[in-house]
Amino acid sequence: MVAVSAGTSATVGAFIDLSSDTATRPTQAMRLAMAEAPVGDDQRGEDPTVNALQEAGAALLGKAAALFLPSATMANQIAIKVHTQPGDEILCHGLAHIRRFEGGGPAVLSGCMICPLPGTRGIFTADDIRENVRPGDPHYPRTRLVSIENTHNAAGGCVWTLAEQQAVVDTARSYGLALHLDGSRLLNAAVALGTPAAVLAAPFDTVTLCLSKGLGAPVGALLAGDTETIHAARRWKHVFGGAMRQAGIVAAGGLYALEHHVERLRDDHENAARLAEALAEIPGVRLDPAPETNLVFIDISGTGLTAAEAMARLLAAGVRASQMGPARLRFVTHLDISRADIETAIVAAHRALG
Repeated sequence: MVAVSAGTSATVGAFIDLSSDTATRPTQAMRLAMAEAPVGDDQRGEDPTVNALQEAGAALLGKAAALFLPSATMANQIAIKVHTQPGDEILCHGLAHIRRFEGGGPAVLSGCMICPLPGTRGIFTADDIRENVRPGDPHYPRTRLVSIENTHNAAGGCVWTLAEQQAVVDTARSYGLALHLDGSRLLNAAVALGTPAAVLAAPFDTVTLCLSKGLGAPVGALLAGDTETIHAARRWKHVFGGAMRQAGIVAAGGLYALEHHVERLRDDHENAARLAEALAEIPGVRLDPAPETNLVFIDISGTGLTAAEAMARLLAAGVRASQMGPARLRFVTHLDISRADIETAIVAAHRALG
């Protein structure tokens, strides 16, 4: 069972918030660590807490260096910037976060096109890479970067296995392509597979890790890679407006999360499995797909309700979800959600959707 830490509540106002794992709030122990964090000027590399977080993150991900950034979106966009030139093309799944949910950043910030790849569960194959790499002809954009998302948000929190990942990596390398891992929820994948995050991250040139989702920090992300790449990324951090001063106050939340909130992600996965099992019992509701980590997606088309109608009914019953399509809803378990909250949400969902 997930225990709600002192100083937090599973509810916001009158509802249980299952809309996203970004809904987490810092625990009292995390707040204390933030309040007591030694600070300095991060822009000059002098903030000891930021430096400690970057070192811990690099070690966790098996990389030489890491950079603390305000968000995972910024981390992804800086990774794209350091790997590409204007006019280049990025290969990623059609439902990838960098394509759908980052405001057109690759085009705006890096002048890059995106080639969306097919694939079930958000996972494409080596053949998809081979079929979409552009020929070396000036009429075409230059294929430069392959981005994998693990876990894959819009596909249902699905996990790339090591074998699936390696097949794509080997093929991308055979074409001389750079590789980025959008590991915003990478530690969920590591816990689900029972595999160290460093092993999952090893084949990639750069890796993003979000600190403000299931890990429970209030803000921030890490971008990790080799020393030269992260040195280049630091410049783009400044150019993109992500440079900070006494950032140790917020970095301390991320450092606390890495030290205390990783293994407990397993509790979120168990809560998601319980929630999914119960939601699937509602007539007209179908899992889309069955959950692998902490994200539960359902298709409600069989209920006759639209997603907007279903969300309104759920909220009236005390549960907030998020809309992911005209008949698709997402529920996300996280640090602030206890097993008791899940059982309460199940009763409310049956009342609202049944």
